[in-house]
Amino acid sequence: MPVKRNEHVDDDIRHVLRIGAARLLERLPELADDLVGRVREGDEAYRRLVSVEEHWQSTEEGLRIGISAILQPPEKRRDLEFARTMARRRAEQGLPMDSLMRMYRLSAQVTWAGFVDLIEREHPELLGALVRTATHVWHAIDRQALTAAETYRRREKELLGRGNERVNALLDDLLEGTGDAAVARSAAAALDLPERGRYAVITIRLPVRQSAAQEAGDDAHPETLGAMRLVWRMRTQYEVAVVALGEGTLEALVEGMTPVVCSSAGVSPVVDGLEELASARKLAELAMRTCAGCGPEIARLDRRLPAALVVAQPELSGRLTSEVLGALLALDAPDREVLLATLSAWLRCEGSAARAAGLLYCHRNTVFNRIRRVEQLTGRSVSRPRDIVELALALEAVRLLPAV
Repeated sequence: MPVKRNEHVDDDIRHVLRIGAARLLERLPELADDLVGRVREGDEAYRRLVSVEEHWQSTEEGLRIGISAILQPPEKRRDLEFARTMARRRAEQGLPMDSLMRMYRLSAQVTWAGFVDLIEREHPELLGALVRTATHVWHAIDRQALTAAETYRRREKELLGRGNERVNALLDDLLEGTGDAAVARSAAAALDLPERGRYAVITIRLPVRQSAAQEAGDDAHPETLGAMRLVWRMRTQYEVAVVALGEGTLEALVEGMTPVVCSSAGVSPVVDGLEELASARKLAELAMRTCAGCGPEIARLDRRLPAALVVAQPELSGRLTSEVLGALLALDAPDREVLLATLSAWLRCEGSAARAAGLLYCHRNTVFNRIRRVEQLTGRSVSRPRDIVELALALEAVRLLPAV
């Protein structure tokens, strides 16, 4: 009967497996030596990350549990749990998964070679049945390898999440100024950045370009811009980057960021190390606030110092504006806007009526007439440097402070 023949075949397979497993358990030290030697000979990662003692002990235990599983019912087998434990351990040690999978392939070779050698020497009459056991032996080791791979990936993801949390915390400490020299040293190591060096900070008001930060969530992440390295971090209302300038310049930074910035941005002055990033971040935010918000704009603080003074002291700037431009601002909207635009053009053109007229599309005499009216309304003269400073600061306040 076919069923009886199949049962007979299964009995032969179980008989060969029991004989082979029992004898291989007696040769565990020899098999462990062979497997450890093969793995370490061809894998620098194992040699560097796993000590010989630990490697041998885990190999001997893994072989013992795996071979014993052949003799046990499924509910008592421990090989898959051991595979999970060992995979977690190797992930925590930083061993590449390719190395772990290569170890399982070599383990299958050593185990199968042990079966073949034993049956050939001691039970040659069972060689036919041995061939039929191959599927069972290799399938068992494949299950262990698949279980180990799945566990390794899961543990690696957990460790990566913890690593990102630490990097995020270190970067936040630097940007908030809540760390000390030890934090700077730890951040330098975690971010692979020099503790001392030329740095700047750039902030970009949200919504911004479809950046890597938005795709990656809140995690800090690196980016390169020429020879400069940027580490981005998402904040509540803006995106911020620590920029390791190296030999780069602020001009190169602004030029490289201009095509991808779609809102207001601020760039700090150059600072000399990671411990100064909190100050640089505040200055970059201040520079960003000097943008009127009418379109994409990158403001360098060193080019916006008067405007930065205005936004840094809004109450005082409002009082200055009321004192200087109060009468002008009380005019009807069309008249007021014409005079403000003329004063702005006059200042941008360094007092050249002809150039200002070109910007305003009017005659130069019209510019003169409007400027004289500004002088009458404000009580300031564009020929006195002190008055020009007051007019310029008040004009910046009108542009930047919505309540003015």
